[in-house]
Amino acid sequence: MAPSPPPGAPGIRAVTLDGGGIPLSGLLALPPGDAPRALVVALHGAGMSAGYFDSRARPGLSLLELGASLGHAVLALDRPGYGASAAVLPEGQDLAGQTATLLAALEGFARARDIGAGLLLVAHSNGGRLALSTAAALGARGPGPDRSPTGPVVGPLLGVDVSGIARRLAVDRTALPGSGGPVQWRRHWGALRFYPPDAFRLGQELLRPVPAVEAREILEWPAAYPGLAARIRVPVRFTFAEQEQWWRHDPAAVEELLAPLSMASTEVVRQPDAGHNISLGWAARSYHLRVLSFLEERLLARNVVRGPVLTGPDPDLNKVDVDLT
Repeated sequence: MAPSPPPGAPGIRAVTLDGGGIPLSGLLALPPGDAPRALVVALHGAGMSAGYFDSRARPGLSLLELGASLGHAVLALDRPGYGASAAVLPEGQDLAGQTATLLAALEGFARARDIGAGLLLVAHSNGGRLALSTAAALGARGPGPDRSPTGPVVGPLLGVDVSGIARRLAVDRTALPGSGGPVQWRRHWGALRFYPPDAFRLGQELLRPVPAVEAREILEWPAAYPGLAARIRVPVRFTFAEQEQWWRHDPAAVEELLAPLSMASTEVVRQPDAGHNISLGWAARSYHLRVLSFLEERLLARNVVRGPVLTGPDPDLNKVDVDLT
């Protein structure tokens, strides 16, 4: 279960959502005062928990705090098989099951709360599989009455922003989390200089066992990815850390990653001074600002498309003299 926020974390509280009878625990940050501009849904990677997106190693590294300060609601969830759902799903869920559980939880959340203009899915590592699968499921439902890609079920899906995942693994299967082999901590963290001193101590509190079903299914991802990607209709942004070591991100691998996203606009960026666990390092704020900038672009595009049609500038404006002295 997601830990309760420590003292000094205003506006962040522990929550539990109903995912079709499966409890999903997590952390929720709400903006002060007015209704949120949008909802950011954050999904952690294998062997982690929702607190991954709420680093307390140094002020300013938490995605929840930053997103709320910019007017968004931020919901970081323990994925199915983690947190409150671990007792119900001791072996975890396959990707299709996780997708259905997440959609049920988000549907209930959106019915009970204002989510603003829509939602952005943000995910790290193995959570990226769930984010992309969820986007594919929503895209397959087709446009709803409001002409959004998701229809009225959970509100408009504005985009997907994932880090630490690609199409092709860069390691042997025996090195994967949950495989029973030795822990590949260097692949998770990269250079030690990328992290505040407290990051490793606090990071221990975030670790969780990798559910058996999830550990097995990651090997099927390269074959499953193209079919999912072909159904995604919203913009997708991939971030690779400078020292990403779990997934291939060379030019050929990136081209193979983007090719199946035929109905989506795509962007690939590199995060300098970071290892795989970007949101736990010094680069967290830089990365999170880029994530929220991506959200701003999605909101801007939505406003431009849906905004009132103007007749153009007043021709008389061209006659105005401007004094530059």
